[in-house]
Amino acid sequence: MQIIQKVYCPNCGSSAQRIHCQKTHLTQTQCPVCDYLMINCSITGRVLEAYAPGIYAPSA
Repeated sequence: MQIIQKVYCPNCGSSAQRIHCQKTHLTQTQCPVCDYLMINCSITGRVLEAYAPGIYAPSA
C-alpha cells in the first residue's frame, strides 16, 4: 500500500510529492520543479538515495 502526500520541497519550496510505501518501508520525496529526490528508510531514517541540484555537499 502506498500513501501519497503533497508537501513543500525542502530544496526550493515548490509543491512536491512524498510517497510512503508500507510494504518496503521506503519514503520517497520528489520535486518536479528543481529535480530534488530523496529516498530513505522510514524505520531507520537512513538515506538510500539523494539528488538535490544546487545544494552544496562537502566531500568527506
